[in-house]
Order: sequence, then structure tokens, then C-alpha cells
Amino acid sequence: MHIDTITSPELAWQQEALCAQTGADFFFPEPGSSVREAKRICGMCPIRAACLEYAMDNDERFGVWGGLSEKERLELRRTSR
Repeated sequence: MHIDTITSPELAWQQEALCAQTGADFFFPEPGSSVREAKRICGMCPIRAACLEYAMDNDERFGVWGGLSEKERLELRRTSR
């Protein structure tokens, strides 16, 4: 039996993301690990802005989203208020 994954239209951008093609390990590293490789991949991703917007709108607390780490997104939230 084959089960298709249903993707909502507002999350369709995730299928085009480079992170979807490389795996989550780079983007959700162990605490204290480098996020350099994740940021490098994000820098080449055509949907980086949509990813960051999603993370900010949904208050994502973990991982690298749109090229920013948890700390960088928190700082962005603080400065944009």
C-alpha cells in the first residue's frame, strides 16, 4: 500500500528547499555544534526568504531556518518590535 503525503499549499515551498534534499542533520545540529554548513546551504537556496518568514511567523525555536540560527532569529524578533 502506498500512502501519499498531503502538503498544504502554504507549505509547498518546503519541497523546493535545498534542506529537503540534504537532510535535517545540518539544520538541527546537536547543541554547541557548528551551523556553518547549514548556513552555506541556505545561502544557495532559492526559497530562503519564505523559509525565514515561516520560521518567524511560527516562532520556530530550534534549528537553522532561512539561514538564521535560533539566536539570530531571537535577535531579529527583538529588533523588529
